[in-house]
Amino acid sequence: MHVQIRPWEILKKLIALEDAAEIKLYLHELTSENIAGAISHIDNDEKAKLVTLLQPEDAAEMMEDIPWVQAVKMLEDLNAKEAAAIIAEMRSDDQADYLAEMDQTDAEAIMIEMEVDEVENIRKLIQYDSDTAGGLMITEFLSFDEDNTVDFVVNELRHYSDKYEQYSLQYLYVTSDGKFVGVLQMKDLLLSKATTRLSEVVLRDALIVKDSESVTELISFFDKHDFYGVPVLNNTEELVGVVLRKDIRETEAEIANIEHLETQGIVGGEELRTMPILLRARRRLSWLSVNILLNMMAASIIAIYQETLTAVIALAVFLPIISDMSGCSGNQAVAVSLRELSLGVIRPFEMLRVWIQEVSVGIINGIVLGTLIGAGAWLWQGNIYLGLVVGGALAINTVIAVSLGGTIPLFLKKMNVDPALASGPILTTVTDMFGFFLALTFAGMMLKQTG
Repeated sequence: MHVQIRPWEILKKLIALEDAAEIKLYLHELTSENIAGAISHIDNDEKAKLVTLLQPEDAAEMMEDIPWVQAVKMLEDLNAKEAAAIIAEMRSDDQADYLAEMDQTDAEAIMIEMEVDEVENIRKLIQYDSDTAGGLMITEFLSFDEDNTVDFVVNELRHYSDKYEQYSLQYLYVTSDGKFVGVLQMKDLLLSKATTRLSEVVLRDALIVKDSESVTELISFFDKHDFYGVPVLNNTEELVGVVLRKDIRETEAEIANIEHLETQGIVGGEELRTMPILLRARRRLSWLSVNILLNMMAASIIAIYQETLTAVIALAVFLPIISDMSGCSGNQAVAVSLRELSLGVIRPFEMLRVWIQEVSVGIINGIVLGTLIGAGAWLWQGNIYLGLVVGGALAINTVIAVSLGGTIPLFLKKMNVDPALASGPILTTVTDMFGFFLALTFAGMMLKQTG
């Protein structure tokens, strides 16, 4: 019988043998997914040993393939000198992100072990919000003064080829007294005469972004322009970095993943089962404990109409259907609003416009769904009044659900509350309450006919 070898089993053996060369070769053979899986299946002592066996540049490369929270934990478990050696091999934006995520004391201890100019650059990057161009840019770029000649630039690139090997050399950037002038394409550099000054071949109308621009604005920029990267300028028109297209796409995917987790009640960012149990339980309970209170509020409506429900017992079968279908309709509206907010298509102050658009859809869907469930209730019980009760309740509640689902995210965004996290529980509670209220009120009004 064929026995499948799991990647972590091999990795565990190599770590136990302390075979650094074989570990490096094995990791290079694995896909990013298998590396992440293998690291997740080894214990903390093995992770620490693995990192110390690898060369700093290999350890830094490995950390690109594993979840962010795991990489931060592995760095925190190392001594400051070992962690500093690995971080020194990372790109500038990753350096700043990792150190900003760590305990301040640990981060300071690591920076003491790093080069002074590198630390100065990291401190500048840490000052930016992580969701701005300044927080997402890299500082590994090449810029030259417009008075330099083509020959000077080419010789500079050749002389420092080892240093610039890891740089993105799709473009060079041209400045004048520190101010941004434009972009120099590599083909223009290589095809120009040696004595030509950069001022003669620079593209001066190059598009730029400001260091304060948000992730949403950057996503929109790269949706419109198929650029490899874009230069980042500060308020004084100085070139401070470059934002790469692939980094924005990765950030966009991370935001979508976090929003999805939050809509499912996973708060506090990414959760992995390798994280401490108490931390995971606390994060989940912060949402579940609120949600149970909201559900108790919805259930109280049933308690108020207990006599009506007892008299019309068949109605109990349809209450969960009314609640669930209304909730589904509302969640569709929530999803569209969250997506449009992330794309910048709508703004929080456009609640009236969004509400009108959602009501239009809600009325159509409410009539269709109400007719279907009403017909089903009538055919099942042979009582047209029961069909009118459940059909009318679902139709009206569908309109209410999409109205709330479309506008709640905008309202929460306006109040600086995370709409992805809070929209779901609020919508569920309100649609449940209205659904129960409408169905039981209608039933009470038609008690004689439905009983």
